[in-house]
Order: sequence, then C-alpha cells, then structure tokens
Amino acid sequence: MQALRYFTRAVLTVVFVASVGQTGWSQEWARKMFAVHQHEFGTVARGSKAEFCFELTNPYLEDVRIANVRSSCGCTSVYIKDDKRQLKTYERGAIVARVNTGSYLGRYGATITVTFDRPYFAEVQLQVSSYIRSDVVFEPGSVQFGTVQQGQPAEQKVTVTCYSSSNWRIRELRSANPHLTAEAVELARGPGQVRYQLTVKLSPHAPAGYLNDHLMVCTSEGQAVQIPLAVEGLVSSGLSLSPSTLFLGMVQPGQTVTKQLVIKGTKPFRILAIKCDDPSFRFDTTSAGTPKLLHIIPVTFVAGGQTGKVHKTIRIETDFGDAKPELSAYAVVAQPQ
Repeated sequence: MQALRYFTRAVLTVVFVASVGQTGWSQEWARKMFAVHQHEFGTVARGSKAEFCFELTNPYLEDVRIANVRSSCGCTSVYIKDDKRQLKTYERGAIVARVNTGSYLGRYGATITVTFDRPYFAEVQLQVSSYIRSDVVFEPGSVQFGTVQQGQPAEQKVTVTCYSSSNWRIRELRSANPHLTAEAVELARGPGQVRYQLTVKLSPHAPAGYLNDHLMVCTSEGQAVQIPLAVEGLVSSGLSLSPSTLFLGMVQPGQTVTKQLVIKGTKPFRILAIKCDDPSFRFDTTSAGTPKLLHIIPVTFVAGGQTGKVHKTIRIETDFGDAKPELSAYAVVAQPQ
C-alpha cells in the first residue's frame, strides 16, 4: 500500500480510481503508458523490413522498469529499443515489433507481452498482424540512407520483383513525406515475372532529425493493395545535444537546480542565443561567444510557487549554418512530503 499512497500523492498525468482491485489497477497503470496497443502492418513484401515502435512514457514519479518482452508467434520478433529498460519520470521508451518476412508467408498475428517488475509487477499485451506476400520481393528490404548532412541530397535504389504474373505493374509511388520522391523503371518482363528498379531520393531541404517513413508501392492490383517500403536515415545538422531531453527532477517550490547541457559540432561554432518562454530557466552563456567544437552550458531552473509538471522547450541559435536545435526540459514542482 505504500506504493499506492506514493502514486496517489504524486503529480501524475493518470488518475487512479481507489475502488479498482489490486490486479486490475496494476495492469491499468502500466497499460496507460502506451500510446497505442495494436498495429496492422497490412500487406508486406517477402524480405522487406517491417517494424513498428510501440512507444511508452513514464508519467510517474517512481522509476518504471521493463523486465521482459516476448512474442506469442515466431512470425514477429520483439525487443526493447536501445535496451532502455528503466524509465525515469517523463522518459520515453519503445517496444519494437519486427515481422520476420524472410521466414514466414501469409496471414499472421502475434500478441506481444511486456512485463514490468518496477515499481511492482504488471503485464501489458500488444497486438500486431500482417500479411506477408510470397510473390513480391524487395532487394534490399528497405531504403537505408544512413547519415546525411543537412543540405545534401541522397539517393538509394531498390529492386522490386513480382513472381506471380507477367501483367503485374507498379502504377504509383506515394510518400507522406514531402522531402521523399521516387520513380520506378521497368527492368524486365517475362513469363510469370516482372522486375522494377526504384530510385528513392531525399531532398536537400529535409529537416534535421531521424527519418522513419514508408514509401507506398501502388500496383495494378488496385489501390487497396499498397505495399510499404521502409525508408530510414538520419539528417544531421552537424550539431548534437546531450542530453537530448533535459529532466531537472522533482523540486520543491523556490528550490534551484542546475544541469549541464553539452552542444557539440563538427566544426567550431558560436552560440548566439538560448531562449525559453519561461523565465524560471536561466542559461550561463559566458563563453558561448567564442567559436568552439564543444560548448558546456549550465542550465538553471528556479521552481516557482505553483506545484505541478513543468514542460518547456529550449531553443538554441548558433552561427552553424541554419542549425537551430531545440530540446524539451521537464521538472516536477511538489511540496515536501
């Protein structure tokens, strides 16, 4: 019951109902950390990369630990992203489900069980389903741009082969990302086999950050049949922040806490300004005007009198081209217990 009282007193984003039984309550707090609980991959090609991240966020004051993840079917592999098992307050993690398109064919579904052992035991079940085609093959199984410097274009090629019909055609290539374009060129057509080469291009105007999208291959089988091709990469601005998210901890009203923000570049640069719309945040930029490869900036937070969660965005202006990195800062202001 000590854990229950602690959670009730804490500043939470989830409200618990005292009348709920111990088992149901323990499952519910864990389940509410996930944004979604099921995913339909749809039709995927044999050998293609088909992954989905079930993201979760810890909104509690106590640390949450993922003890284990498992899949009910060999058709789907599952793992903890970056092996990040322990999540502190407001930290995010993800459970990655990967369809084994090279070993399984046809319609499959799997139940993923995520087990937590801290702050106490709970299990959450996630659902995935897919239809793996045996007659359509992507080589390689995804578009991998790797690391691309912002402002530079990038291009990758993928071969698509259909083994079921000589009349099969690629009608259209679609992407929700305006910085991705693609074209399909027919390479060969013969009895029961058609081969295309896809050229996928990344625009030099793509913003900095991770690229995790899909290119939809629309075929002559109709618009209902769209085969996704994973597109991944990292557009680098040349600047990196550590930590990527600044958590200042749990503080009392009027308390001051200081953390170090490290900003690193691939060439010497100056910090022109660091801004936040909350005057509770202060930045020591004494040496920021000197060009350096690495800047260490003390970030100080002075808690106000109002209790609750604090979530602000810190924006950084530099003379490193057009790079304007930003990061989220979190704190919890609570009265002493």
